[in-house]
This record gives sequence, structure tokens and C-alpha cells, in this order.
Amino acid sequence: MTARDTWTVDRLHHALPHSASRQQLLADVNLTPIDELPAVLDRWAKAAEALRSASGLIETARTTEKTTGLLPECMTVEDHTADVLRDAGPRQDRGQGAA
Repeated sequence: MTARDTWTVDRLHHALPHSASRQQLLADVNLTPIDELPAVLDRWAKAAEALRSASGLIETARTTEKTTGLLPECMTVEDHTADVLRDAGPRQDRGQGAA
């Protein structure tokens, strides 16, 4: 069974934790040529699966940080600001107006 068999666009939309990622999903779905859509949706399904599988660790981190003020020792902090800023910029491959 592939990721496409278990996910719908609506389920993907609800699985994403942030409004920016949900908006990007919808933009990708609306602006991607039909023949490229399965690959785009597969990438989104993989991202949703990764979030789902990390949910236990995320909850542990929240609880630990709330009670101790620190992240669990198994976690590291990495600055991804440059990646976020790059990804938030205009997408060259989607045409004008797509973010």
C-alpha cells in the first residue's frame, strides 16, 4: 500500500500543524500540473507520516520542557531560519503569485 492509498488532501491538510504548511499544501495541489500531482502528494504524505511518527517524541519534549525548562538530552537544537526564509520566498517553479 502506498502513501496515496491512505491519505486524502483533506487528511493531509488536517495532519499539518501550522497554517503556513497547510496553505503550501493547498497551493501545491492547486498549482501543480495534473501529471505531476501524484509525486507532489506523495511528498506531502511522507511529511505527514514523519510528523505522525514523531508525535510521541514531540509530546515528551513538550512535557520535559514544561517541567524542567529544558529539552530532553536526546534532542538537539538546530537553527533552520535560513531554510524557513528560503522556503517562504516566492517559488520560481510555480509561476507568479505562488508562495
